[in-house]
Amino acid sequence: MSMNVTIFGAGFSGLAIARALAAEADRLAGTTRGPARFGDLRAAGLSPFVYDGGRPSPDLAAELSRTTHLVMSIAPDSGGDPLLDAFPAGFGEALPALEWIGYLSTVGVYGDHGGDWVDEETPCRPVSKRSVARLAAEEGWAGLADRAGVPLAVIRLSGIYGPGRNALRTVQEGKARRLVKPGQVFNRIHVADIGGATALLARERLGGIFNVTDDRPAPPQDVVEFAARLMGVEPPPESDFETADLSPMARSFYGENKRVANAKIKAAGYEFRFPDYVSGLEGLLRDGA
Repeated sequence: MSMNVTIFGAGFSGLAIARALAAEADRLAGTTRGPARFGDLRAAGLSPFVYDGGRPSPDLAAELSRTTHLVMSIAPDSGGDPLLDAFPAGFGEALPALEWIGYLSTVGVYGDHGGDWVDEETPCRPVSKRSVARLAAEEGWAGLADRAGVPLAVIRLSGIYGPGRNALRTVQEGKARRLVKPGQVFNRIHVADIGGATALLARERLGGIFNVTDDRPAPPQDVVEFAARLMGVEPPPESDFETADLSPMARSFYGENKRVANAKIKAAGYEFRFPDYVSGLEGLLRDGA
């Protein structure tokens, strides 16, 4: 059975998904806001297209006409989700071959649970505007998938790290901070596991909500300390979250405290390459990434 994949928003996560599917997809396409990143997309095996909202261009529309697997990795903004806005009545004849949709969301939709464990059955009570928008987009995509008659996998991601975007890098650049807020923990996810888990869901055409997140929610200052030890340098001093100079967005992340369970994606058959920040950071150092 053929697999023709189109990834809307082929950024850090989208490129990892493309690399994970490269060996089995018959065709891979991806979008970016402008031609400047076409080289990055081609290097990941993607045929590049420009998409910056609205109805797709004629060449992208032609690609969509043969797309069997659609991955949406563009975050909603204050104006909403660009594809939901472009196809308010559903895809209709635009994607006649469609068999599966993957929507990349965030564990932020759960909101604050005071450090308690949450899973896919936990009621969502998002706090930040961006998480409220994400939940609304999830619901919009569920309706669109229902009208299209295809399974939708909602892939809720925790804090993403990977090559070039990790605590080792911030330590190396002297930008790492050990902010301490008592009781605060975060989950994380290596970008390679986003690729691998999404590839599994696409391959099996599985629908439902899946937390794609690591096994080890941990205080952020512990991750910075471990990264510094790996680099053989002294960790930066601890600083109090309450008095720290932070942007409103950075501070808002600390308003949500929870431990996110990942048993469902494991039950679907996925085995994490990097189940915690220890193995993830060690792997990045080993690979020089």
